[in-house]
Amino acid sequence: MASLSKSPLVQPGRVRVLKEGKKMPLGQGMGPVVYWMFRDQRVNDNWALMHAVDEANKANVPVAVAFNLFDRFLGARARQLGFMLRGLRQLQQELEATLQIPFFLFQGEAEETIPNFVEECRATLLVTDFSPLREIRRIKEEICKRVGNSASVHEVDAHNVVPVWVASQKLEYSAKTIRGKINKLLPEFLIDFPPQPCPSKTWEPTNHVIDWDTIIEDVLRKGSEVPEVKWCEPGEHAAMDVLMGTKNGFLTKRLKTYSTDRNNPLKPRGLSGLSPYLHFGKISAQRCALEARKLRTLSPQAVDSFLEELIVRRELADNYCFYQPQYGTLQGAWEWARKTLMDHALDKREHIYTKEQLEKAQTADLLWNASQLEMVHHGKMHGFMRMYWAKKILEWTTGPEEALSIAIYLNDKYEIDGRDPNGYVGCMWSICGVHDQGWQERPIFGKIRYMNYAGCKRKFDVDGYISYVKKLVGETKKRKAEKMLDEASKALPQ
Repeated sequence: MASLSKSPLVQPGRVRVLKEGKKMPLGQGMGPVVYWMFRDQRVNDNWALMHAVDEANKANVPVAVAFNLFDRFLGARARQLGFMLRGLRQLQQELEATLQIPFFLFQGEAEETIPNFVEECRATLLVTDFSPLREIRRIKEEICKRVGNSASVHEVDAHNVVPVWVASQKLEYSAKTIRGKINKLLPEFLIDFPPQPCPSKTWEPTNHVIDWDTIIEDVLRKGSEVPEVKWCEPGEHAAMDVLMGTKNGFLTKRLKTYSTDRNNPLKPRGLSGLSPYLHFGKISAQRCALEARKLRTLSPQAVDSFLEELIVRRELADNYCFYQPQYGTLQGAWEWARKTLMDHALDKREHIYTKEQLEKAQTADLLWNASQLEMVHHGKMHGFMRMYWAKKILEWTTGPEEALSIAIYLNDKYEIDGRDPNGYVGCMWSICGVHDQGWQERPIFGKIRYMNYAGCKRKFDVDGYISYVKKLVGETKKRKAEKMLDEASKALPQ
């Protein structure tokens, strides 16, 4: 089990060996396989789970899934962690009911809990999800050091259609430079999933019990300043319903208007609504692409637009975070952008707002305030507005470093799909010109692309959007007040 087995179920290009374990002496039994799940939280269409079960079956050993709950990972609050944990509770039930694979939940530092579990059950293979984020990569390096010499560590990219290290071996400049590389590889990687194999050997009964109610309650209490949202149903079955549901599924009911409506903030139904599920791996991007491709003859423009966002743009973001270790900082920008931003860093600004003022939407720009309030109360800001929102932060802060820091802080705190390569790249594109080109020079922005209120007004009904957000916020506050009253009445003596 030290290296990839012959005739694998999962394409070899999708798997990287992070650590080679020592070969076991002849006659000595192999240990079980542990799959450390974190980015791809699903049972179905999961290449990492398939690889773990396939390797376990070839060695005739059992397999288990382990998950480590980080304490407020990268600023996640109740909104993000509640959604994640409710989905994981469903996942455990399905995993154990359909595949008889046990699910272990640990709390603490993954670089301690995962190697300890590997040692405790004497596993000889640890399978992990791929993530380009530096925090996860640092943890994996530490895990590789801490697991025993007999254990191998395999990383599987089940998140991207084309594995990030296969799509390109370098930092790509833009969508234009990576698009051809990805499209060339789609015939090899955008394939139908094989059936999920069942383990041939079951894990011995365990007394590991997960008190989901207590864990979720604790997370909601600690992160209560950013409460959960109601519009986003957790779990992978809900994800498939958003994609293919008979009532309001994206591909079944809303696809036709995608290419025309997705940039209009007044038409949120024009978007797919899949980003929270893709972020937490509740649904496979490959499954979304396969289902969309079946409908291309009916809506070619809409499907092509969707696949561009789903595959090329998402995988470009992973490429950037994977090959640029300084993503999320000014040092991660191209040289021309750093220079133009620093040349204009001291330009006079009409307004300077603090992080607290921006967080509370206390600016003179009603459109910007509406976008910030949409994110704070709804957990999702429209993609077009996110560009305008970030560029205004550059205009209203003391310099590009502060602007970038505030944009990422707010994005990660309030967006349900924050702490994601797409979010970091979105902020870097808006403020630092990443994956963009130089434009006509102007104060503050230099050669970074400029956006303003007048430009938004030409594209959509700005007053209509502001009214839409006011209504949204009012409804959210009303629900919150009703919930507080309900909880207060329950606390009264009966």
